[in-house]
Amino acid sequence: MESIITYFENLDPILGALLATTFTWLLTALGASFVFLFKEMRRAVLDGMLGFTGGVMVAASFWSLLAPGIEMSKGEGFIKVIPAAVGFALGALFIFGLDKILPHIHINSKVSEGIKTPWHRSTLLVLAITLHNIPEGLAVGVLFGGVAAGIPEASITGAVVLAMGIGIQNFPEGIAVAMPMRRQGVSRFKSFWYGQLSAIVEPIAGVLGAVAVTFFTPLLPYALAFAAGAMIFVVVEEVIPETQQDRYTDIATLGFIGGFIVMMVLDVALG
Repeated sequence: MESIITYFENLDPILGALLATTFTWLLTALGASFVFLFKEMRRAVLDGMLGFTGGVMVAASFWSLLAPGIEMSKGEGFIKVIPAAVGFALGALFIFGLDKILPHIHINSKVSEGIKTPWHRSTLLVLAITLHNIPEGLAVGVLFGGVAAGIPEASITGAVVLAMGIGIQNFPEGIAVAMPMRRQGVSRFKSFWYGQLSAIVEPIAGVLGAVAVTFFTPLLPYALAFAAGAMIFVVVEEVIPETQQDRYTDIATLGFIGGFIVMMVLDVALG
């Protein structure tokens, strides 16, 4: 772990953001590649994986984003927490707006959301997962941007740990996207392609977040909370409901608890 941290410390933070979010994308692709080994996976396993994903996202939202954002805010009392509150609300509203506009369909749903379109179901499914990969890439990017801006509370270690946590949850997410497509008769290659494609937005969002914070340093507390708000909205609006539509709700809940613990331990022990 120390060698990884040292490697990123010697890089330009913007390049570091690109590499870190590329890592999270590649782990999504690794998960999606399971379609070459299996045609389908038990629903219980998929629900457990989605629950794990939600747990990691919630833990990362607090330990890696909200807490540091509040800590680096100036002032005391209500003044100190205002940037986090405003950023959190804006992040949630941003994803809310995209959810109403961007055509997409959730994994276990048959009804599309957003603007009506004749696009194929597989395309709409990828767009749904892409929607909640935006805040994940943004979260990593803004932390690297804070390092580039020289803000003491932003550290390379914290940014790398967050990328590791998001990468870990992206692995089962890649499986959860690709497997349902394969089960519906989509070819192995297309299932893999769509599965990995859902996370390609993360390097883009990561670099944009890093660059934005670098050029406007006071934005960082708001940006961290913005990413947290976007991630929490996704978990509550998409991830958790998708795990509660079958009889494996307890497995999904235990997966959520496990994901939260893993991310909390990573952030506190290493960050």
